[in-house]
Amino acid sequence: MFNTMESAKATPKGEETSLRILDAALALFREEGFDRATMRDIAQKAGVATGAAYYYYPSKEAIVMDFYQRSCAEMQPKIEAALADAKGLATRLRELIRVKLVHFEPNRSVLRALLRNGADPRHPLSPFSPQTREIRDIDIAWFRRILVDCGVRIPRDLEPQLPGVLWFFQMGVIFFWVVDESPDQARTERLLELASKNVAALIRLSAMPLMRPLRKTVLQLIEVATAE
Repeated sequence: MFNTMESAKATPKGEETSLRILDAALALFREEGFDRATMRDIAQKAGVATGAAYYYYPSKEAIVMDFYQRSCAEMQPKIEAALADAKGLATRLRELIRVKLVHFEPNRSVLRALLRNGADPRHPLSPFSPQTREIRDIDIAWFRRILVDCGVRIPRDLEPQLPGVLWFFQMGVIFFWVVDESPDQARTERLLELASKNVAALIRLSAMPLMRPLRKTVLQLIEVATAE
């Protein structure tokens, strides 16, 4: 499916048309919700024939997947820039997540419309699904990267699992942000600031020898929670 989509976008005209369809779809998802918008509606708003819309995107799900993939690619240099001068784990963690919030802010209502699908790991558009694994792996790699020379000693037994745990922490923050109705999502900003500091402090404490039994229990919980 995605090979066909890529070939459709191979020319400048094809890319321009696919972007027009994508923008129209996102606008409809914001206005009417994901479930109510149809491919016919999307084609009409984009000013293309319904058959042309299906040529570029076989389904609404394919449109959202393209939105995810484009967003992931667009955020890479933004993350790189945000972390360039970030010192310390708490700061790196906060800045890494903040990039996502700033990037998705224009489409916050789109993410809200996708919440029901996102909560179901069996749905292809869920951030936990096999279909989004490539994007998820790219994201987790950034959490692995911010742990390097972060000023906090990472216990050896916790190190392999920690990037994934921090990714789950990020998803919790994003969920809070999507439903946050405070002005300019100020509550999310405060939550991210405090939670990043507390997460870094907990990781620092976890390296203490007396915390080894607790770490073992936590790792067992992680294993149960992430088992496929």
